[in-house]
Amino acid sequence: MTVFQSRDLHYSGSAANALRHDIAGKASSDVLAYLDDQRLFRQLAYCNGKWVNGDSDTPVLNPATGEVLGYTASLNATQINQTIDDAEAAFHLWRAESAETRAKLLMKWHDLIMENQHDLAHLMVLEQGKTLRDAEGEVEYGASFIHWFAEEAKRVYGDTMPSHIPNAHLATLREPIGVAALITPWNFPNAMITRKAAAALAIGCSVIVKPAEETPFSALALAELAERAGIPAGVFNVVMGDAPMVSTQLCQSDNVKALSFTGSTRVGRLLLEQSAQTVKKSAMELGGNAPFIVLPDMDIQQAARAAIDAKFQTSGQDCLAANKILVPRDKHQAFVDAFAALMDELEVGNGLLPSTDIGPLISARAVDKAQAIVDDAIAKGATVMGGKLNPNLGENFFAPTLITKVTPDMLVYQEENFCPVAGVIAYDNLDEAIAMGNDTEYGLSAYVYGNDIRDIWRCLRGLEVGMVSVNSVKMTGHPIPFGGVKQSGLGREGSRYGIDEFSEIKYYCLGGLPTVSGS
Repeated sequence: MTVFQSRDLHYSGSAANALRHDIAGKASSDVLAYLDDQRLFRQLAYCNGKWVNGDSDTPVLNPATGEVLGYTASLNATQINQTIDDAEAAFHLWRAESAETRAKLLMKWHDLIMENQHDLAHLMVLEQGKTLRDAEGEVEYGASFIHWFAEEAKRVYGDTMPSHIPNAHLATLREPIGVAALITPWNFPNAMITRKAAAALAIGCSVIVKPAEETPFSALALAELAERAGIPAGVFNVVMGDAPMVSTQLCQSDNVKALSFTGSTRVGRLLLEQSAQTVKKSAMELGGNAPFIVLPDMDIQQAARAAIDAKFQTSGQDCLAANKILVPRDKHQAFVDAFAALMDELEVGNGLLPSTDIGPLISARAVDKAQAIVDDAIAKGATVMGGKLNPNLGENFFAPTLITKVTPDMLVYQEENFCPVAGVIAYDNLDEAIAMGNDTEYGLSAYVYGNDIRDIWRCLRGLEVGMVSVNSVKMTGHPIPFGGVKQSGLGREGSRYGIDEFSEIKYYCLGGLPTVSGS
């Protein structure tokens, strides 16, 4: 029997179908047409194992077409607080489960995600705009964190230590911290949830996910699959609503013990301020302004190809995207020519089309920011070259753009661009390149391309970032500690260190033990 639930009403049979039709009827037919399993398209919040209506509906737009894809339920403050209370109650039951049980449920969730990769990827393209191949890759990438932490759940060890206290045993163990609030961005609407939630769930925390308002459907599909996997009610929750209100409720609640946020540095600072009164354990993955340093001995064509890939991934809307491309002065023009030629080959269009390399930006506001960066550079003396853009595309599309003659007073140098705009800068010596790479409040990642190990080592040690990738655009994945320094954030996600953000070390001294004598 089909059962469809809200917090206050329980429907079955024809009544359930009627309510489902009322909800699905608000959706664009484009969404359902792309899904093999239409139950993955959910428009209600998921709280304590129930699908919950809110006070109002919020439209979600397709950034490629501007059409309404569907609506999400905006919860009120009372509902958010109730979800926190329910997650707190569920935490005490979930933490009591064996690590083996939690691991098995996480692995089942992983398997269901991979079985539904096609549908999850299409949902992502429709609400976020990235290309289908990128979306399919993200679903697999996101699932890999669940697989990783399902295994790590069984390997959360404490330590013993020699005792300085007579007749005592000294040791530590890892305790789950409690309810964790996960506030996630729109550019990676699947993987930023799974990377956080998998670690939290593995150690025994319950979670409340607040997805970006632009991309809620990926989060709700994950909730649907978590429910099918058997993850207990209240352990995995997804809430939507007025962003400042929801964030404030989560940050100020005493029952929420940890906050994990991925987004802008500006918002991260606000969340830290709001969490200060309850002294939450906070993990922050914030902005980036990644330098891409081409060393003097690097092949220019290879470097240009890599820089294209590093810059235009996710249409440039990526905290790891290369922002400042630094090239030896004597190779600057050759690099610019190679980069411009490759950029001109990039196809801008709807992410559902196989030929598309660059999809739309998330909103008209993002387009305005991209244009402001270009206009600022032109006004300050830069040279600008633009790629191809079909004039029939919607208002959220922006042509890949190359800016040269960049100076430190330009926005393209100073800010995280988060758009398909690349700035290329000439340098005279490696110390200058490293200094320009560090000339920012951010410190998330950097790329270094070259062969001389001495120059590579100087960059590795000299760059003030949390992650350096040498001769590879791909640097992330489930085994690595993802995170930055300076104002790019706090803590690390993924890897064995990812458990740290959702656990506490408990030390104990077991005294009064009998003396152990030798034989």
